[in-house]
Amino acid sequence: MEIYFICVMFIFGIVLGSFYNVVGYRLPKGESIVYPASHCTNCNHKLKAYELVPVFSFLFLGGKCSKCKQKISWFYTVFELMTGILFVLSYIVFKNSIIDVLIAVTFISMLIIIFVSDYHYMIIPDSVLIFFSILLIIELFIKNGLNGLLFNILSGAISFVTMLLIKLLGDKLFKRESMGGGDIKLMFVIGLVLGWPQALCSIFVGSLIGLPIALVIVLRKKDHVIPFGPLLGVGAIILLLTRFDVVNFFYSMM
Repeated sequence: MEIYFICVMFIFGIVLGSFYNVVGYRLPKGESIVYPASHCTNCNHKLKAYELVPVFSFLFLGGKCSKCKQKISWFYTVFELMTGILFVLSYIVFKNSIIDVLIAVTFISMLIIIFVSDYHYMIIPDSVLIFFSILLIIELFIKNGLNGLLFNILSGAISFVTMLLIKLLGDKLFKRESMGGGDIKLMFVIGLVLGWPQALCSIFVGSLIGLPIALVIVLRKKDHVIPFGPLLGVGAIILLLTRFDVVNFFYSMM
């Protein structure tokens, strides 16, 4: 039975991951997420059913369009596979609570879309943040009741204000915009789900992951603007799935 649920979560994840790729790619451009149907961006060949199977179609077609033979970006397949793996890990970590699995999957879904969007366009759409915030608030209410939800919202607000202060300080130090507004709003959702101590820790984890990337970019003398949303998302997912308790960690060191 355990293997069955793991397989279901993986299939569910790669299917949704394929859809999230479309949402993250089209939404910032103001395009419909349902029309036109999936097609080759080079020759506009409308993809057939066998070409739309997440992960497996890419492998079956050899990473090329079946009509024009243009190479298909591995980016989409990697995120389909990653979504499936993260859904499986969510089940393994939180399987004793259905609502916790649902919260984890919802949260990860939002972060996958944001990763795609911010990576391609350096935009975190407000519509994505609002939609998933509403879903998560409903789920957190079911889990924690009204009093618990109010604490979650307070944690989100603390995280939001802290990120805003970091941005204002960064703007003053660097004499330019140091962070986008989407990153600040994203911190509200991260704080809502993880609690403000873990949310603030996600800034540190994201910055730590981003440091070698920034060094490579500087050494290559390329544009030094780095989307921070994906890094925040990776940090938040690590803290979510490891269930790392920042408060208890510091207490244990005292």
